[in-house]
Amino acid sequence: MILKMDRLPIELPTPKNPSPNSAAAVQELLGGKFGEMSTLMNYTYQSFNFRGRKKLRPFYDLICSIAGEEYGHIEVVSYTVNLLLTGVSKRGFDPTTTPLANGVDARNTHHFIASGQSALAMDSMGHFWSGDNVFSSGNLKLDLLHNFFLECGARANKMRVYEMVDDPTAREMVGYLLVRGGLHVVAYAKALEKLTGVAVTKLLPIPDLSNDAFPETKKFMANKEHLKLYTFSQEDYRQAGLIWNGPHPEDGQEVEVVFGHPEGFPAPDLDEEPQLNAPGADDIDPEMFADIAKKLGIKL
Repeated sequence: MILKMDRLPIELPTPKNPSPNSAAAVQELLGGKFGEMSTLMNYTYQSFNFRGRKKLRPFYDLICSIAGEEYGHIEVVSYTVNLLLTGVSKRGFDPTTTPLANGVDARNTHHFIASGQSALAMDSMGHFWSGDNVFSSGNLKLDLLHNFFLECGARANKMRVYEMVDDPTAREMVGYLLVRGGLHVVAYAKALEKLTGVAVTKLLPIPDLSNDAFPETKKFMANKEHLKLYTFSQEDYRQAGLIWNGPHPEDGQEVEVVFGHPEGFPAPDLDEEPQLNAPGADDIDPEMFADIAKKLGIKL
């Protein structure tokens, strides 16, 4: 089970200039082959299908811990897409004014036709994410090797999207994911070393570019977010530390396991878009909920 919190792992700034085409590029980091949906579902199904858990518990705990984090990554990429799309069309209730005209020139018209001007489970070209992207072979060495490759591919895509999009919101999000995704690369490299004896960490970094090149990563690195493996559970997955230990291969600092989750930040409250009938609940009286809350003793 997952304990869900109404928070994001980082605080996202509001874009000064919304951009549907930047949102389309960022979609790759959500629903692309190497996107966050793929990492979540790969590790989730590998954890569901894990055989020999008692004998190999540390590897299971590591995969579960990373899977737990990937859910939050899906959230933060989705909110970035949503913020980049907020304000692109003309707000109002008159459809004859062509309020969605800007959507015609957008690279991904799905954002205006198939959703409330918001993120979808698709890549940057509008191809919907598929379960074909899930790899769960049942062989631990093969799955860990795949996960290492998947995280390296994801890192490469994040770098390229960063180079495509100069919006501060997108770059803040990508900077964070470069740090956290880099940790996952190292984690799977360490797991392979423990399992096989092969010095996989000597291959790092892949691609051959450190986080130092990206200014937005500096504060996350300074906060040692490249060293902290969160278990996203207070009680379980405690053997992940048998894999995640020792020095970080790039800067030599000692890595650590944090039993729990980062504190996080409130998620943005997305504005209504009446021209898209989103959310389309204009007859709701907020006072009704206030009265019910008062009777139930719920603080709003």
